Amino acid sequence: MFNIKEKIIDLGDGRTITLETGRMAKQADGAVLLKMGKTMLLATVVSAKEAKEDTDFMPLSVEYKEKYASSGRIPGGFLKREARPSDYEILISRLIDRALRPLFPADFHAETFVTVSLVSADLDIMPDALAGLAASAALAVSDVPFDGPMSEVRVARIKNQFVINPTATQLKEADIDLMVGATYDNILMVEGEMKEVSEEEMLEALKIAHETIKIHCKAQMEFAEEVSSTVKRTYCHETNDEDLRKKVWDETYEKCYQAAKHSTADKHKREEAFEAVITEFLSQYTEENPVDEALAKKYYHDVLKEASRRLVLDDNIRLDGRRPDEIRPITCEIDPLPATHGSALFTRGETQSLTTVTLGTKLDEKIIDDVLNKGTEKFVLHYNFPPFATGEAKAARGISRREIGHGNLAHRALKNMMPPDEENPYAIRVVSDILESNGSSSMATVCAGTLALMDAGIKLKKPVSGIAMGLITDKDSKKFAVLSDILGDEDHLGDMDFKVTGTRDGITATQMDIKVEGLSFDVLTKALHQAKTGRLHILDIMAQTISEPRPELKPHAPRIEMLTIPKELIGALIGPGGKVIQEIQRVTGATIIVEEKDGHGDVNIFGENAEIITAALDWVKKIVTVPEIGQVYKGKVKTIVQFGAFVEILPNKDGLLHISEIEWKKVQKVEDVLKEGQEVEVKIIDIDPKTGKIKLSRKELLPRPPRQEKEKQNPEHSQDNK
Repeated sequence: MFNIKEKIIDLGDGRTITLETGRMAKQADGAVLLKMGKTMLLATVVSAKEAKEDTDFMPLSVEYKEKYASSGRIPGGFLKREARPSDYEILISRLIDRALRPLFPADFHAETFVTVSLVSADLDIMPDALAGLAASAALAVSDVPFDGPMSEVRVARIKNQFVINPTATQLKEADIDLMVGATYDNILMVEGEMKEVSEEEMLEALKIAHETIKIHCKAQMEFAEEVSSTVKRTYCHETNDEDLRKKVWDETYEKCYQAAKHSTADKHKREEAFEAVITEFLSQYTEENPVDEALAKKYYHDVLKEASRRLVLDDNIRLDGRRPDEIRPITCEIDPLPATHGSALFTRGETQSLTTVTLGTKLDEKIIDDVLNKGTEKFVLHYNFPPFATGEAKAARGISRREIGHGNLAHRALKNMMPPDEENPYAIRVVSDILESNGSSSMATVCAGTLALMDAGIKLKKPVSGIAMGLITDKDSKKFAVLSDILGDEDHLGDMDFKVTGTRDGITATQMDIKVEGLSFDVLTKALHQAKTGRLHILDIMAQTISEPRPELKPHAPRIEMLTIPKELIGALIGPGGKVIQEIQRVTGATIIVEEKDGHGDVNIFGENAEIITAALDWVKKIVTVPEIGQVYKGKVKTIVQFGAFVEILPNKDGLLHISEIEWKKVQKVEDVLKEGQEVEVKIIDIDPKTGKIKLSRKELLPRPPRQEKEKQNPEHSQDNK
């Protein structure tokens, strides 16, 4: 019934990865079960036999899914089933997609679906580093046309040692965390975060990752041969007209080149100039002499791409007139939105980010409930890209995968520069709204995020900036040009999109997609060093607006006070059924959060202004204060008895004020001096070490009568008189 084939990949450190096919999902075009320890990923690929009509691109869909049952858990919510993908699943789907997509033939347009499911989970084996290998292996054993194989690995530096696919526990100590996707010959994709490392250290990590990927790729090639899947299906998804292609090139190339050479920095005017060339070409055709307009425009796109590339390679000029290493004009503004806790407007050329910072309590922290990761996130960053940012007339419908991916990159760029938890009690939400876009809006988000955080008074360790680098190569020679601060057109027409963020002292995050084969490490080195120059240039401009965080929060920003209390007093602060803490919050308007941590209680008091904070803080301090002999309190008479009164000196803490300690003169009845509810100053004169009962005195705070003062000085004379 089963024709099971297996391939074991020896990682050389005692760990192995097993690829299996022929047992599960046999009706898919390709299916592989990847096993490492207890972790198992099932990857499937299904591709339509024919492309849909008028499709001129690769309609690839990649889904990464984690099953809660894989880790012995039941999903939350009312439905108790897996629902929409989490941000984490979307990010892993994007990592796989970005490495697979360049490897499909340019003329293959059939709908293709790649699904990778986590079906068994070892909590310390990170499945994201294995998902790309599983997807590629499924394609390798299928008949779907694919110029792979490829694989992805995580490379981390832990205690100055590089580790491939470290455990989740090991990764917590890493200062480099990179995910690398590559074929046997070429790096395709890089994404990750670092703690201010140098360009050379990052390149070393890439080289080490690629050596392991070569082992994965060779194993997949052998696996495909063993399964007899080296022959791919035939297809014909394009109809071409070579005469029309030649005519378009002959009649439009020079005009397009001149339009590119004399174009302006205005994206829309540039588009109009290029559109005029193809419009003029098409005007020669009539109903009697028709032409396939869509095919002509497709060929013209190739003309535009080549003309733009030759302009850079031959004349050292870019589409907007800049030199390859020149950065567009930058304008920085802080506090454009005065009612927010922090805000900034960052404009670079035709790309603009309006970013806000909002401060909240622990209750506002993001709750994470993924299959393998539970907890909270104190710092979040969201990125929004509305259609009007590029002049598109369409509605904004939900959050796209691209928005989640760009937001994650900016989050990783900034998170290691955030102040430590003990110095920052706030939950922080940064939101970047892109108002204009012509390239590198995620890097504008990093810059605007830095400015807004400093405007809010958050004590960033160091400012962070970001820049997107591009690449133009000549396929017929070794000539190339590295471009700083790329336009949207240069991203589309070029061979690389390489985003780098960092401080003055090192790189904090990166994302790279390479579209050309055989990119050397020499080219990457030049790109990284040119990016550093650009990054420092941007930081200099940002520093002219704000060079360090504001010394204080905005006056209207909420305040948080933190204090630590003994573990045994947590119950007293909370009260039975939360009665005490709820009363404090109701009366003062503050929000109070109490956590037991490391044998003590952490108390966070959050309020909209200083008056609320002070009232709540005083109340809490009274509850958690440990009474000491000699301390004086302003208490309230709670109960009067024959022999004295019980006075509440602190919330829920009473002491006995004996009738003999009320006044220096003899008191016949307590009611003659005190009334229930009366406020009275008292002093602690004794605390029973066994029972904790408190004895109070009022008279010690009153002036001593003269006669008694004299008796105190002459005790023997006083006794004789008696």
